[in-house]
Amino acid sequence: MHDLDLTTLRLFVATCELRNIARAGEQQHIGASAISKRLAQLEQTVNAPLFERRRRGVVPTAAGEILLEHARAMLASADRAARDMAAYRHGIKGQVRVLASMSSVAEQLPDDIASFLQDPAHAEIRVDLEEQVSSAIVGAVREGLAPLGVCWDAADMEGLQVRRYRSDRLVLVAHPRHPAAQQARCSFADSLGHEHVALPASTAVYGMLARAAAIAGQPLNYRTVVSTFEASLRCVHAGLGIAVVPREVVQLSAADKGLRVVELTDAWATRHFAICFRDEELLSPSARLLLAHLQAQATSAAG
Repeated sequence: MHDLDLTTLRLFVATCELRNIARAGEQQHIGASAISKRLAQLEQTVNAPLFERRRRGVVPTAAGEILLEHARAMLASADRAARDMAAYRHGIKGQVRVLASMSSVAEQLPDDIASFLQDPAHAEIRVDLEEQVSSAIVGAVREGLAPLGVCWDAADMEGLQVRRYRSDRLVLVAHPRHPAAQQARCSFADSLGHEHVALPASTAVYGMLARAAAIAGQPLNYRTVVSTFEASLRCVHAGLGIAVVPREVVQLSAADKGLRVVELTDAWATRHFAICFRDEELLSPSARLLLAHLQAQATSAAG
């Protein structure tokens, strides 16, 4: 297969997303006939039909959906390369992309990165922090899309090198008038009779709680689903249910005022995070410096 042209891939992605060649042309400032020609050449290159033509537009075929996933990744990588080189021209001599789970971003990781960047010796280093779910983090690090990942150490990191990072403790948060708030400690199983505020099913916390509920032989009763810990605390404050969140988030968030923290007695409520990467010897000097700093911060906090 010949090399794929990035401009054609951008037109292909726009057509897939808009489901219309003419609208894709308007968005990309190119004529519809020119897009059609490029898409036809792309189909010849990959030797597969990429679109089904319909009365009101087009939809990607199964082959088109496969190419769309790869095209988005290639374009994202190309865009990052362009940003990195632009940063280099403006004086930034090192750049590290870090993918991190929701919990680590909500807790101490941003502060650890900030302290790294405040060191005058790192004045010419830029760190890009991006939140992802643990499975996506591990996959991206394996594929070389990011040098460092930070996530729950229960994720499948086979084939990667791993360093321990920080730990946290999950607790139950309830409104003061909620029945669950009347006790200082309880097991997660004891909370399953109440309505919960959930995080998305793709998150590590959701998966952990779903497994715990299955072991207890009780269903999870979620009244609402939100995308951040801060939003879950707001829902708890509004009386929409109880939530399981890291103690560290409750301590850092202003939204916890007036809420009651109930200790979970389950052993799994203590979690450990890890930094993963493909090979320390292949990391850039900037990435190795950041890795060493994060490890030092975690050791200092544990001590």
